[in-house]
Amino acid sequence: MPSVSAGYAPDLDKLIKSLKGQPLDASVESLLSLLKRRQIKGSEPCAIATAHILLQVVARSKWQDVDVLIDNVSQVGRRLVKAQPTELAIGNIVRRVLGLIRDEAAEERHDQEDETQSEASTPAVRPDTDGYASPRPRPQLSSTLSSAGLPKTLFHLLSASPDVDLASSGPGSPFHNSGTSTPTWKGTYSQIHALRSEVIDGIEEIMDEISQVDDQIAALADAQIRPGDFVLTYRPSTTVERFILRAAQKRKFTLFLAIEAPSKPTAEAPHAAFRKKLAAAGITVINIHNSGLTAYMSRVDKVILGAKAIVANGGVMATAGSAAIARAAKEHGTAVIVLSGVYKLSPANPFAEDSLIEGTHSRDYLSSIIADHYKHQDVNFDLVGERMV
Repeated sequence: MPSVSAGYAPDLDKLIKSLKGQPLDASVESLLSLLKRRQIKGSEPCAIATAHILLQVVARSKWQDVDVLIDNVSQVGRRLVKAQPTELAIGNIVRRVLGLIRDEAAEERHDQEDETQSEASTPAVRPDTDGYASPRPRPQLSSTLSSAGLPKTLFHLLSASPDVDLASSGPGSPFHNSGTSTPTWKGTYSQIHALRSEVIDGIEEIMDEISQVDDQIAALADAQIRPGDFVLTYRPSTTVERFILRAAQKRKFTLFLAIEAPSKPTAEAPHAAFRKKLAAAGITVINIHNSGLTAYMSRVDKVILGAKAIVANGGVMATAGSAAIARAAKEHGTAVIVLSGVYKLSPANPFAEDSLIEGTHSRDYLSSIIADHYKHQDVNFDLVGERMV
């Protein structure tokens, strides 16, 4: 289970530390409030927070059969998705936990059926013999996520998850009882305890996967960046920074760092710590502003972008401005590499453009004369077409 101090936002750390000390309902309300106020944002923090809350739902809510457990998780999942619908990672984690519960329950039911058939086929022992029939021990549930059928590729994720509206609360929602896809199962106390333990272990493995994904992606850097390459990245995420820094340990290349000009003359240049680490590794870093991207694109060998989410059609939800860079790269025949963990792969359909626009404080951009009359909106994310990556 990942440490609560693994570099996450302070509000997320406080939430995780408070989970065991307050009632379940209060913990859910705390997370909903943090999501609505954007105090927890970004794919990884939202995914980690969702997994922690769902683990508490499994461990502390009252349930005696799988349908009740699925309903408990579904209700919390709907509320989390509704609180921040643009964070697709929330819905992804809810789907994976629901799939984990269904698969573990199906395996448990299968074990029970095997036991019943075995007992029915066991011949009766004659009283005049010294032998006796010993009861067949119940097979242990698998403690790995491989038996839970967790998706490892976009194809498996899309084939395992229905393409429906996650924010829906009606009977057709995937967060509602699943009908034929959910095994009807009600066990004894020991079986309930075993199932609860298996699901909790599975959720903890999901959290471990999320916390380790950046290092796993970075391990592939040597295969993607060759000596002498000219690499361009735009407003790099933590995943992209680790990827490039890992490549810098064994490769010498030139990095074009596309950044936005500081809003204030006295403000520190963006990604200063990242540039300092690259300079220490002997990597040449060239800062370029958005307006000069096309002039440098002919020299670029590959573009590396981070992803907020990867949607059903293969498109990428990325930082605003990424779509323009991807289009320029396509015009010049430059490869675009998108770095993403499995937990960011979503079966959801692409958003409408308006849903990506979030209001900001207009006074940060406009003079005081017109700030009271206009509401400034800033686009936070782009949808990069599937044919551009």
